Amino acid sequence: MNATLQGRIQQVIDGHVESGDEIGLQIAAYVNGELVVDTWSGVADEATGQLVDADTLFTSWSTTKGFVATCLHILADRGHVDYDTPVATYWPAFGVHGKDVVNVREALTHRAGVPQMPEGVTPEMMTDWDAMCAAIAAHTPLWTPGTTVCYHAWTFGWIIGELVRRIDGRPIAQFAREELCQPLGIEDFYLGIPDAVEGRVAPLTEAPSEPDTNELELRVMPAQVTSAAVVNRPDFRRASIPGGGGIMNARAIARHYAMLAQAGVLDGVRILSAEHCKVIRTVQTDAPDARSGVRRRRALGYSLGGEPEQGGDISMGRSGSEFGHAGNGGSLGFADPVRKLSFGLTKNRMRWPEPTAETAYLVAETIPRIPG
Repeated sequence: MNATLQGRIQQVIDGHVESGDEIGLQIAAYVNGELVVDTWSGVADEATGQLVDADTLFTSWSTTKGFVATCLHILADRGHVDYDTPVATYWPAFGVHGKDVVNVREALTHRAGVPQMPEGVTPEMMTDWDAMCAAIAAHTPLWTPGTTVCYHAWTFGWIIGELVRRIDGRPIAQFAREELCQPLGIEDFYLGIPDAVEGRVAPLTEAPSEPDTNELELRVMPAQVTSAAVVNRPDFRRASIPGGGGIMNARAIARHYAMLAQAGVLDGVRILSAEHCKVIRTVQTDAPDARSGVRRRRALGYSLGGEPEQGGDISMGRSGSEFGHAGNGGSLGFADPVRKLSFGLTKNRMRWPEPTAETAYLVAETIPRIPG
């Protein structure tokens, strides 16, 4: 652990909690495969007064997507899936209403044309894997596939997760556990928690915000299923919802990305080839998103860092070599293979604009200047 950096980050996150910007959060970071930051602050559960500690778990929304993308890349690296092959080759039911041309690359980069949730979707339906996959497979694209980028906030998870299941035979939760987490010694990433860890999960809360009136936004992230109240439900926590229902801690996020920052290997365990690690972080599109209008540099299932005016997510850093995924309200994970840096942030207050983004940026910019 780096005492200088640890102390600096601790001071920053304590300040966020003391100011009321945050309730509770964790941060972890690796450099050169070594854990250099492992810190936390605040309250996990305001109702009970339980404090955040190293083992607190948080529902981290779309930070889950980074793990899910990596699972598919493991299969691609082994030659079991090709990015330019249609999704319907592996999942025939998907190939209706013009979706027969959607390829795996387009699914990973939010260009499949089906970001919308099923009409009338409920939290109960979202916990039913087969029902959600059937409904998404039956979707008619909102645009000609491949022509428009629109963030598939929820549907990404079922599309990529079902691809993994169809190709490998194991559900995405089992595949992630056996092929990614267990080999890396990651104990606290869940696509469906066991009862035994329920008491460690911090309830999420939402900061006040104006109601959304964007019609496309409401189809992509319907209000009746996209809220802290929904993801706090016991049935939701126990379901495999890989677009945004992953439950984890900062250590798990940082360790996953430490492997990617180290060209696919960590502590002598190789998950991906070095060559494939270059492929998965290569920019695929920087087009504006149809839902938000925001330009975003995207790789194969991950966002890319860099200057905002160039479509980068500056919370990861400004060099553009960073890649990873953020989650609704401010969780974040990323790798920077140039600096051999990885970062994980989890939290329980969902808020935009996100004050902890400056914490992530501070770590990304400060670590290379801290003496070992």
